[in-house]
Amino acid sequence: MPCFCIIPILQIYCKSPNSCYLKKWDYFYEMEQLSVITICFNNLSEVQATCISVDSQSQSPYEHWIIDGSTNSEIEEWLQKTSQPAYRKWICESDKGISDAFNKGIQKAGGDIIHLLNAADTYYSDDVIKKVLKYFQLNPKVQWLSGNIFMSRGGIWVTVGVPFDQNQLYKGMRSISHPTWFLRKEVYERVGHFSLDIKIAMDYDLLCRLYKEPYAYLNETMVRFDDKGISTTQYLKSLKDKEVTIVGGADSECLEDVVTTAESLGVKIKRDYKYIYTANSCPIK
Repeated sequence: MPCFCIIPILQIYCKSPNSCYLKKWDYFYEMEQLSVITICFNNLSEVQATCISVDSQSQSPYEHWIIDGSTNSEIEEWLQKTSQPAYRKWICESDKGISDAFNKGIQKAGGDIIHLLNAADTYYSDDVIKKVLKYFQLNPKVQWLSGNIFMSRGGIWVTVGVPFDQNQLYKGMRSISHPTWFLRKEVYERVGHFSLDIKIAMDYDLLCRLYKEPYAYLNETMVRFDDKGISTTQYLKSLKDKEVTIVGGADSECLEDVVTTAESLGVKIKRDYKYIYTANSCPIK
């Protein structure tokens, strides 16, 4: 098969600087790219559910990283032996917990925007990525955004979500649900990654470092949250008989469910009320 050089072809079609063909070519390179990161632990069926959700998006992600810290090889074997889309990549190795797994994915991500979609969680609709990318494209100054989450509360499925308000940080997460956050990768480079010292509510710690970053609330339901995921339960079991400190203001519906589950599994929960962010977001320690 003969090899054609693309430059002469472009020169033929792009006869002037205003050529529609040239504009389309430039637009292709200027598009925002989104990386999805899914962390998992001994929960193949939930990883599969999340992958189906990602693959069903009307606009595919730039890449989908699976960060697998499992103690068995089920997830790795499934990824290797079944057909996967070209954008799916994975790391299968032990880690130091949720924060470490998140950080591995963030460091590997090549997209401009990063979304952390945990195993068992799924996109609420098939156009979430498309809507998010469009919003960032139209609002280049926005560095991160959040939206609404579909979750079970008291056995009833409800949609929860409010705009982020830095003056309310001392009250906790206030339904600013971490699974709905989409951040530009450069934000992590400025504010830092997840702290390895925090075992639960590491998202609140990060939120308290995000308050200066230009933010937007997208009033769309982004994710269906599964708070009973096997990955979460397995991780909490690994903390049995250990004392875990929860930062004082990190209260939220999602967190309280996790804390209840943790305590039922024998995890000792301690709240550190010295670690609180005041109304003007200045830390007190």
